[in-house]
Amino acid sequence: MFSRRGALEPRVPRGDVLGTYETYAEAQQVIGRLAHSDFDVKRLSIVGNDLKTVERVTGKLTYGRTALAGALSGAWFGLFMGLVFFIFSPTPNPSVVFSAVLIGAGFGMLFSLANYAVSRRRRDFTSTHQVIASNYQIVVDPALTAQAQALLGQTPSQE
Repeated sequence: MFSRRGALEPRVPRGDVLGTYETYAEAQQVIGRLAHSDFDVKRLSIVGNDLKTVERVTGKLTYGRTALAGALSGAWFGLFMGLVFFIFSPTPNPSVVFSAVLIGAGFGMLFSLANYAVSRRRRDFTSTHQVIASNYQIVVDPALTAQAQALLGQTPSQE
């Protein structure tokens, strides 16, 4: 709303396909080469095709793992709050930080264990979630296709 850039429209970019790549990193490298050649990279887009959701199971969720993760998460929050109190206190006391870490770890562990106990039958594992594409295409403004191909050393018939 307050950005200087125009609002991005939710549509697939149109133009000529400069190339199709198996990985996002390969597409980024090509755009990097064009950027180093002073090409107007604002007129390029990387389009991922055939999107798939991949969830990789990383382990079994147990009361022990849940308690440890909750304690660590709570300790981080406690450390943050302890440092805030330490910095803005008229009489700074380092024991406030230590106390906040311990209290945060305790509450984090309790809340995590309670949450796990309530939802245990629905999800007993940990996982990571990704959205990946089968291939990535670089789409270029048709007016700049020849210039981009020349900078990359491509012939017009290549994709």
